[in-house]
Amino acid sequence: MRTSFFLLHFLSHQLFHMKNKEFNIPPIYAVLLAIISVQCGAAIAKSLFPAIGAAGTASIRIGVSALILLVAYRPNLKAITPQQWKIVAPYGLSLGAMNLIFYLAIERIPIGLAVTLEFIGPLLVAIIGSKRLIDYCWVLLAAVGIALIAPWTNDRVDILGVVFALLAGGFWAAYIVLGGKISQIMNGGQAVSTGMLFAAVLILPFGFYENGLANLTPKLFGMGIALALLSSAIPFTLEMKALGQLPPRTFSILMSLEPAAASICAFIFLQEKLIFTEILAVVCVVIASAGSTLTAKR
Repeated sequence: MRTSFFLLHFLSHQLFHMKNKEFNIPPIYAVLLAIISVQCGAAIAKSLFPAIGAAGTASIRIGVSALILLVAYRPNLKAITPQQWKIVAPYGLSLGAMNLIFYLAIERIPIGLAVTLEFIGPLLVAIIGSKRLIDYCWVLLAAVGIALIAPWTNDRVDILGVVFALLAGGFWAAYIVLGGKISQIMNGGQAVSTGMLFAAVLILPFGFYENGLANLTPKLFGMGIALALLSSAIPFTLEMKALGQLPPRTFSILMSLEPAAASICAFIFLQEKLIFTEILAVVCVVIASAGSTLTAKR
């Protein structure tokens, strides 16, 4: 995990400067940094599951992230307009649901497969509404990837884990669309910190119900803080800045590296190995996204 904590130190330094003019990362690099940060955080999260469970881990991640972002940005909730509330509230709820359901997925299936399935949501955002034949080809290729992962024989991949990953992808798509909208009418830091409040309200009851939080120790809580920074506070802020400068379609396409990054990080940190057909599934989804990038209209 040494690499994860080195990245944590670097990105934490960047988060400290996000409110200042010093923070100047171009939107494309911001998305790439967010991808690496999230996948390193996912590896930390899965190592916490045996002790505090998926819901408990999600509660720590979102709860601590909300506190960090509240201190960092100090959103003025009284100044938020009704128009902003109508978007920031569902934005935060979709963010919370996406994270909780994704953790339930990776509790049952490898991280690389979960992210590959979840990524179908952003991919559909990128090509939805298109009537071009080439875009249908990319959808078909992504469908081939899903078919390769599907537990036809039910001997390796948990079917409930597959369902959770696909459902998380639906909330991921909603997060992208709503994030694009809120970034146009609200400051990025204010939006993400306020949205995290709604995410925390949604997730915390599940953490207490599962009773995993009762097993927290200082060491586990320290890992939870690292998880919150790597998986939520830093990447969501980076993504919000990117969404303010990129259309949702372009943002979704840039995320094409997510399944590959997830598989690599899971292999490095958790020794999760994929069989040939599963690697092929990841490749199909990544190519489908990259292909949609190359053929997308300006």
